[in-house]
Amino acid sequence: MLGNALIGLREGLEASLVVSILVAFLVRTDRRRELPKVWLGVGVAIAVSVGVTLALTLSQQALTFEAQEALGGSLSIIAVGFVTWMIFWMRRVGRTIAAELEGGLEKAIAMGSVAVVLMAALAVGREGLETAVFFFAAAQAAGETTGPLIGFLIGIAIAIALAYLIYRGAVKLNLGKFFTVTGVLLVFVAAGILAYGVHDLQEAGILPGLNTLAFDVSAAVPADSWYGVLLKGVFNFSPQTTVLEAVVWVLYVAIVLTLFVRRPRRRDDAPSGPAATSGGSTDTADTAA
Repeated sequence: MLGNALIGLREGLEASLVVSILVAFLVRTDRRRELPKVWLGVGVAIAVSVGVTLALTLSQQALTFEAQEALGGSLSIIAVGFVTWMIFWMRRVGRTIAAELEGGLEKAIAMGSVAVVLMAALAVGREGLETAVFFFAAAQAAGETTGPLIGFLIGIAIAIALAYLIYRGAVKLNLGKFFTVTGVLLVFVAAGILAYGVHDLQEAGILPGLNTLAFDVSAAVPADSWYGVLLKGVFNFSPQTTVLEAVVWVLYVAIVLTLFVRRPRRRDDAPSGPAATSGGSTDTADTAA
């Protein structure tokens, strides 16, 4: 549940900040008449995301066991791709996202009402579709939907509250540090999702090595113990891990975490001082406020 809450928090905050930037821009430029169109676009994005989640869940129930495992494993790997892209994308565009969104909305307003609705739907819809895939993969890994759903809803609720407080100026959140810390944590969450996806593909007979275990610590870490449930909920840890699962977990963490921590310095990064430690987040936070 904690891992799902973290993903919900991260995705929810990104989507909420997008909405707050669009709303703040319209309020600041005295174009409140465009607000209903933005909210309509947000509603469309949410409806499409919920529809995708339901479609995945219903289609999965009609499949054979092997097909279910193949679908679950494939979507888990796609979800990892989303997570990986997400953490690097936010680090890259965090400084300019407000200007890009405002510029896009300005062009949409000039084109007409439909363009405004579509622009808002696309801006928020990406986060929604990512969340739909994450939720399905998490439900597959947990074997049930209630726990992952509660985790996602908790994270999204916290994200919406934070975004509102930022918008109202009640909270000054260092978004650069926030996305850095959550990015590091999400690397380990994504590694667990990737390992579980590989296990699903082994169960489906697509990948070999289902019975070749790297370790079996089920006696020391029972799956039904509180710490076993905690490790499973946060990192998708399995007491019985195959060699292939262990290899992809280690490789993913080693490569992605290294690239994330050792990102190249951009030319416009400040070399030292307070501005350098902010990660470029002040602009985004202030614009949203």
